[in-house]
Amino acid sequence: MLDRICSFFEVDARILLEPVESIGRQGQILNGPFLSDFLGYGIRQVHETMFPTGFYRFTRRSFVNSEKFVIGLVYVFRSGSTATYIKGFEARDAMRYQGLPDGAKVREFRGVVTSHEDGVAFVISRRHAMTYSFNYLARVGSLENNFWLGYVARTVRDSTGERVTRMVYEHLGHDLGPALRTARNAGFASTEELIPYHRHLLQPEVPFR
Repeated sequence: MLDRICSFFEVDARILLEPVESIGRQGQILNGPFLSDFLGYGIRQVHETMFPTGFYRFTRRSFVNSEKFVIGLVYVFRSGSTATYIKGFEARDAMRYQGLPDGAKVREFRGVVTSHEDGVAFVISRRHAMTYSFNYLARVGSLENNFWLGYVARTVRDSTGERVTRMVYEHLGHDLGPALRTARNAGFASTEELIPYHRHLLQPEVPFR
């Protein structure tokens, strides 16, 4: 009977025989029989040439202050040959603007990268599943082939504020020098303060559609 039930729903019998949390710890949720050919497949296809490891500088319009942009730094790395992860920290300016604590543990966010038909996508959140966002990026032409353009959408209820905005990622490589300079300048910035090519890609004067 158990075999018939599991065969009908195309699931592993362990979901009925073992605690779900233990299955998750073993890494069998995305790579298990139910999601392996769907979300798991995309995660396994993010190769170095598609989205290299290293530091990235990103720029997007702020969700909490529409008159400003946010400049930030993230780090992309791989765990073995199965997954590509991303981590970073919310800008202190943005946290303080909302009256929130600005300690590193509160600001840290993490996510996992998956391949897309013509780029990459990733879901990130802060600790304890706070402030989820969906991110999509596709490579754009440049001299060093190190820019990605896309958008980020935050998961909030309908309101008067923006929920989706353009975003640009610039691969800085593994050198700590550019990464440290970006970290020092992270936070709010005006349109005039943006890196010229970032501003060109973001098209601040053109509404996002």
